[in-house]
Amino acid sequence: MPFLVLDLEMTGPEPDYNEIVQIGAVLFDDEWVEKGQYLTNVYPENEDAFSSASEKIHNLSLSDLEDAPMMYDVLPELEEWICKQLGIRVPPGQLDRTPYLRNVILCGQSVINDINFLKEAYRYEKLKWPFSRVLLDLHTLSYFLFRILRANGRNVPDRLSLTAIASYFGFAREDGFHNALEDSVLTARCLKEVFKLSESMKLPVQ
Repeated sequence: MPFLVLDLEMTGPEPDYNEIVQIGAVLFDDEWVEKGQYLTNVYPENEDAFSSASEKIHNLSLSDLEDAPMMYDVLPELEEWICKQLGIRVPPGQLDRTPYLRNVILCGQSVINDINFLKEAYRYEKLKWPFSRVLLDLHTLSYFLFRILRANGRNVPDRLSLTAIASYFGFAREDGFHNALEDSVLTARCLKEVFKLSESMKLPVQ
């Protein structure tokens, strides 16, 4: 099953009011071999929901987004990009890509929040949700991994932000602002480290 590690930047915290302004993603096959990276800004239809607090996080203003595509163009483009990177041939004119994307697992840091925003965008644009119901959340995996490591006398972060998890594995953002692609890449690197650690853990033979 392919893995799509994604990160979104939004105009605020509410999926039914605020909107996505940037989508970043890294696509992997089922062996976690990278197939490609994706980044696009999105112009929000609800300009009144654009908050200064969110702008301080992602450093994107409405003027920065002036030439960005609208969500109704971005979602089909994202689906087409995934199919192309995975070598999936979609018949010309077929708009429903669910048969080709239903096994793609969405991954991220606290990824359910991003999924809620993405699903709301699909609902608003009257498009069918094409992805797997399975998700992979770095936040949850790190919570359990760090509990195990702490019980074995290892020093682990007190917080479970992407910054804290990445720092534990020796990674960091290039600057202080959130960029959806950079955070997707960072999340993917951390997920690989989590898997690597989990594979090295052995239970005693009973």
